[in-house]
Amino acid sequence: MATPLVSVIVPSYNYASSLAVCLRAVAAQTYPAIEVLVVDDHSTDDSVAVAESLGVPVIALADNGGCGRARNVGVANTTGEILFFVDADVAMAPDAVAEAVAILEAEPQVGAVCGIEDPEPLLHDTLVSRYRGLQYHHWSASGEGNVTFLFPAMCAIRRRVYQEVGPFNPALKQTEEVDYGYRLSRRHQLRLTSRVRGRHDHDHQLLPLLRKLFHRARLRIPLYARARRFATGFETASRAWGSLVAAAALPALILPLSFGAPWSVVPAALFVASIAADRQMYALVYRRRGLGFLPFFVAVHFLVNVTITVGVAAGATQWLLSRPFRQLYDSTFPVEAAA
Repeated sequence: MATPLVSVIVPSYNYASSLAVCLRAVAAQTYPAIEVLVVDDHSTDDSVAVAESLGVPVIALADNGGCGRARNVGVANTTGEILFFVDADVAMAPDAVAEAVAILEAEPQVGAVCGIEDPEPLLHDTLVSRYRGLQYHHWSASGEGNVTFLFPAMCAIRRRVYQEVGPFNPALKQTEEVDYGYRLSRRHQLRLTSRVRGRHDHDHQLLPLLRKLFHRARLRIPLYARARRFATGFETASRAWGSLVAAAALPALILPLSFGAPWSVVPAALFVASIAADRQMYALVYRRRGLGFLPFFVAVHFLVNVTITVGVAAGATQWLLSRPFRQLYDSTFPVEAAA
């Protein structure tokens, strides 16, 4: 049997600092039949020059349209039987492509394979990036198996499956992966596996991370309202409750202020409940980083939980008041699919 050609497509927007590491990791793959293409989403840094200096072909877009559109352009300008999307801030393990192809060849019912990121950050080793690496790794790894949530940072898709499901929705710049995961998993198995690994240059500043999580939570509301369920593989009911009780702990602080110290048990109990909702994650943090890092992680994750809840509340309000917002996913998630 001939070795299928894999088209590695790297969408990039202002990732000059990590793009060289990403492309060198692609060049170091053990899989023998690879073509690689960088789709630059109108970067304002030296991303194009970095790719060209490494001899990698680049398509430079005239305006910024988001990762979804960049991936679609990459598909249209490559020929591989298997598409492998890798973000420009990710360095794949040397066997990542080979492992993904092996799964696709062994299991014809699997339409796409997504990888799991290592807990250690790739470049920016800040306290925030250490938090994000551990949190993202645990949330992903705990969902290993068949999922409905696409992880496009490292993702191999059969070209025929992409053609059947259709392109990424270019109108969705924050949630195109969740939308695509629902669409793909209705027709084929979508596999999340630790056999495909890499390291990610995670968010390394707190405010940009919180801003991103707020908007992602807000923009997923119309999709989840239509689907009537969370996407499996990342979000769980216990994590949703953890976010909710963390946010409830803040207004509960008024109780001891109004009625005395004994009422402090209420916000304290809510805070403890938010930790218990994802206690295995905190156990991982303790094992990997020790007791000294744990208070920082707990504090940041509390803020993350509150931010997600506020984002959900904002999205629910917008869903109630805005018909265009409710219809955000109509073109790719028909009403009958939610039945």
